[in-house]
Amino acid sequence: MKRDDSTGRTPDTAGTDTSATSVDPSEAVDGTGPRQTWAALPWLVRTAVVWSTCLVLIAAGLYLVGRIAVLLAPLAIALAVTVFLTALLDPVQLLLRRLRLPAALAALLTVLLLLGILGGVGALVWTLTADQFGELSDELGQGLERTRDFVTSTLPVTDEQLNRVVEQARQAFGQSSLDPVAGVRTAGEVLGATLLALVLFFFMLKDGRSMWQWVLRRMTGPNREVTAEAGRAGWRTLGAYSRGTLLIAAIDAIGIGVALVLLDVPLALPLALITFFGAFVPIIGATVAGAFAVLVALAAQGPTVALLTLGAVILVQQTEGNFLEPLIMKRQVRLHPAVILVVVTGGTLVGGIAGAFVSVPIAAVAYRVVDTVHRHRR
Repeated sequence: MKRDDSTGRTPDTAGTDTSATSVDPSEAVDGTGPRQTWAALPWLVRTAVVWSTCLVLIAAGLYLVGRIAVLLAPLAIALAVTVFLTALLDPVQLLLRRLRLPAALAALLTVLLLLGILGGVGALVWTLTADQFGELSDELGQGLERTRDFVTSTLPVTDEQLNRVVEQARQAFGQSSLDPVAGVRTAGEVLGATLLALVLFFFMLKDGRSMWQWVLRRMTGPNREVTAEAGRAGWRTLGAYSRGTLLIAAIDAIGIGVALVLLDVPLALPLALITFFGAFVPIIGATVAGAFAVLVALAAQGPTVALLTLGAVILVQQTEGNFLEPLIMKRQVRLHPAVILVVVTGGTLVGGIAGAFVSVPIAAVAYRVVDTVHRHRR
């Protein structure tokens, strides 16, 4: 046995600390520990597990946010309308500021301009179409009846089967008797949300940029630059989307309205108004508005004019989708139609009509923000 030359004693090997190299007995015997099991899986399975977990967590987070927004519906709608209007009219406020107007005065004039436009357009539309919406309901009912007769006479479907399908659809949409108390409460919530949106709209125009600078000053290092760039990209995207959607909705309404007038279809102005509001829900809104126009044409003028109306609707929508939208929206706002359908459907299921309106701009802004952060870090 060798001795230690410096101390003259034999080295003690019995008390050596072996904890750093200790191995789980089960892993040492058969090598089937958690890490070994994970490493033994094919890379495709491991990748699928990781991505599935991430997607489930993201979907759960989005669903939770959506449910909270539904519970706080008046506040959520007021915030969404405020951000949309601010992005839409921010260039007007900037133009007034370049004329050396104070921030508060420029914001107040912008709000008054919005109220003037909405009030004037609303009064004009009400004067021209108030007595036609009842007739529109009758025409839609007649169009549905003629469609029903065509289906039962052409396809192997009986009246009982069609009635059963219609009743199931009504139950699915949850039609119930009107509740006066609920109606008053809903009217109060709408009024409160409108007033809140106007007040927030004024403050966003007046102090929005200073609020954003306050947020950026709380950040340090490279995070400030990334956040600033992502915020600018998201705001530009929202502004381009809001102004582009407004212009596209006006083009669709004018195009389909002119076609209905030329084809002598009654209620052209109410149908054009429905087309205008429907254009704010991409793909689905335009389809529903076009179906209304075809049903009215079928009830009033017969199948020939209904087919011509369908052709006019398809022509206007295809021209807008393939030529005008890429020119107006630019590439930074465009999303794939499959993505739009999924997003609109998810927004409708979570938040109803309001969810359908806000789902696409939220998705477009989120995509631009994530893409900007990714490119900056790369």
